[in-house]
Amino acid sequence: MSKALTYVVFIAVALGGGLAIGVNNLPAEWYQSLTKPPFNPPDWIFGPVWLALYALIGIAGARTWLRGHLSVGMLIWAWQMVFNFLWLPFFFGLRMLSASLVIIVLLLALILAFSANRWNSDRTAALLFVPYAAWVGFATLLNASIVYLN
Repeated sequence: MSKALTYVVFIAVALGGGLAIGVNNLPAEWYQSLTKPPFNPPDWIFGPVWLALYALIGIAGARTWLRGHLSVGMLIWAWQMVFNFLWLPFFFGLRMLSASLVIIVLLLALILAFSANRWNSDRTAALLFVPYAAWVGFATLLNASIVYLN
């Protein structure tokens, strides 16, 4: 597979998976009825942020794949995608706030582990995960606050 096609596939997997899961787990009246902290952002911001983040995640995944298909970095990348894709169904679909908090904490740990793993061998891939780590860190605080308030 060519380098360009590798990037297209990884970005498509990240974006497509995120979009498919997002469309099937939209916030409903139930979510609107929850007590949220004052720093809860407006609902419209989540789509554009995740669009950008999934592109960065896909690029980092492609870079990692091109440097070693069976590497520890690739394994961590794959697992963070699994936990990323699990969070929405647990939070919005199943309405399991505490379980979703556990999932997002593990996701954040995997994001940080990926950046640490890639730091010496592919600093660009590691840095591509910095905005992702910041957003998921914020989302973890938001998820924990919603658990506490409800």
